[in-house]
Amino acid sequence: MKIECNGNDLCDAVGRVIKAVSVRSPNAVLEGIKLSAEDGTLTLSATDLELSIEHMIRAEIIEAGEAVVPGKLFGDFVKKLTSQNIVLSTIGSRLKIDYARSEGEFGCFPAEQFPVINKIDDTQHFEMKNSDLKDLVSKVAFSVCTDDAHPTLKGILLEINEGDVVAVALDGYRLAKCVKPIIATTAAVSIVVPVRAIMEISRLVADNDDVVTFYMHKNFLMVRIDATTITTRLIDGEFVNYRQIVPQHFDTHVYIPKALFEDAIDRAVLMARSEKNNYLVRFDISQTNMTVKSHSDAGNVEENLPVKTEGADISISFNARYFTDFLHCMDSEAIVLNLTNATSACVISPAGGVEEYIYLVLPVRSL
Repeated sequence: MKIECNGNDLCDAVGRVIKAVSVRSPNAVLEGIKLSAEDGTLTLSATDLELSIEHMIRAEIIEAGEAVVPGKLFGDFVKKLTSQNIVLSTIGSRLKIDYARSEGEFGCFPAEQFPVINKIDDTQHFEMKNSDLKDLVSKVAFSVCTDDAHPTLKGILLEINEGDVVAVALDGYRLAKCVKPIIATTAAVSIVVPVRAIMEISRLVADNDDVVTFYMHKNFLMVRIDATTITTRLIDGEFVNYRQIVPQHFDTHVYIPKALFEDAIDRAVLMARSEKNNYLVRFDISQTNMTVKSHSDAGNVEENLPVKTEGADISISFNARYFTDFLHCMDSEAIVLNLTNATSACVISPAGGVEEYIYLVLPVRSL
């Protein structure tokens, strides 16, 4: 293989695919990036067998061929060469890189050992706006479980219907559900997408009204974004029946200005930051006021916020970090807390029905 390409293009391509490079894999070739040169295109590929990313750039192909270079080392090296034209050529089991008046050389993995990446075009698919996808992911991804004991919950459930997609994530302490419109779909299906994959897809799409298409086949999902193709293995197993978790009736509804509440929670988190208290805060709610209290060895804080309460007064405690995650991605002017008692789940949503989005969080033992 021998090719010439632009350093900026190569650096950008490596930055995209390296997210799929395996770290400390027993199969060393998975720690590499595959370079494939043919027909005026250099394709970079990386996979850890769960997530695969490919990106194509224009190149002058002097001699077609392929090589698998050490991903992290190659990535760190080409970051320093963005302003140059680069010549890549293979010499036996090594890759030579010529730039300006200098050169470097990398040991390569056997290209024939690199896994074949699945192609799943012309299958079931659904389409939605880029901006809706980015908002959807930002509003549920933080609730995904990180415990290996619950592999199904390490992904986001997507329920694709005729006119919308429902995204759900939960970790046993909280649940986030968001609904967004879709443009078209070929089938009503439910899939569980690894959170790492869907966050990478969300990161790569622009925040605009362009359309992103998801292709589904058996247990794989693929998205093509300009010159980048992302393929991920879907998570097997049945997702939790979240509809049985979300309460349908409440005794107390508390309407709060979002900005004031978010600032109060942020300050309470600072004061409650200790392993002993586990970021514990207490809400004492009356008809027109909510007091947010937290304390630790570092000090105490007590904030009073104007609220409008429908129903009985209530005192209830939570892990404050669960509220900061939710509030930082919420863009409505006011929110409503839906409560029953001090031991039942709290369901939060934008006030006024501006968006079909709910966040459920379980209370903890009171201070």
